Amino acid sequence: MKLIVAVARDWGIGRAGDLLFKVPQDMEFFKNTTINKVVIMGRKTLESLPGGKPLKDRINIVLTRDENFKQEGCIIVNSTEALFEEIAKYNEDDVFLIGGGKLYNDLYHYCSEAYITKFDAVVNADTYLHNFDEDEDWLLTYASEVHDHEGLKFIFNTYKNLALEKENN
Repeated sequence: MKLIVAVARDWGIGRAGDLLFKVPQDMEFFKNTTINKVVIMGRKTLESLPGGKPLKDRINIVLTRDENFKQEGCIIVNSTEALFEEIAKYNEDDVFLIGGGKLYNDLYHYCSEAYITKFDAVVNADTYLHNFDEDEDWLLTYASEVHDHEGLKFIFNTYKNLALEKENN
């Protein structure tokens, strides 16, 4: 499983259930990276998508404690154990954790890689991601050139989970 997210300089990722940044290049990167893949999200993340509908051309898995929750076009799981049973059916390189904050912070250590778009800005966030730069188990393996959107600078980064790699060897 991999993780994909956009963060502010202080590792903020959201406010009031919405993204902090909606930059076309980052949205395109997300789409191109996850298209025809499996995406894992929490119920609130699903509800924050346009129309509360699953992402097109992807297998959408929603983790929620609400055992009565149903959404057409989604596979619903009610526990982490059930989630891992479900994602075992797929190639682990095709599975992406896409939010929200609680899922990211509960499950990041199960991810082999993290695709993190870092924006050079601090926004009034209420949801934050674990700081991968301060975690010795994670290694920055790629940083793109600096991109710019209307004065907002950002970099596409890839981190590798060294602890998980060690565990698997």
